[in-house]
Amino acid sequence: MPADRNMIGDKIEVENIMSPGRVHRVDRAKYEAMRMALLSVLPKSPPGLTVAQAKAALLPVLPDALFPGGDKAGWWLKAAQLDLEAKGIIARENTKPLRLHIAQ
Repeated sequence: MPADRNMIGDKIEVENIMSPGRVHRVDRAKYEAMRMALLSVLPKSPPGLTVAQAKAALLPVLPDALFPGGDKAGWWLKAAQLDLEAKGIIARENTKPLRLHIAQ
């Protein structure tokens, strides 16, 4: 059994705050790049950034080798957002549009 059961081969298991108890396996390199980019742009306190603002801010820091021209960045942003929310690392404000920030 691998040392970390959440990392298997080139995949990593991610959670979804909207589906507690369920995990999905996704590409580890893309997930980790998106996770680092998202955490680097989100503020540490409310009100945070809208998802659109976060995407605009993180696109320039994503590795082009993994996300050429920002390809599929929206999907990976949502996957990282839901996983980080499920783990309590980021939080959402109950606003329209949704705003995200680092959890305190």
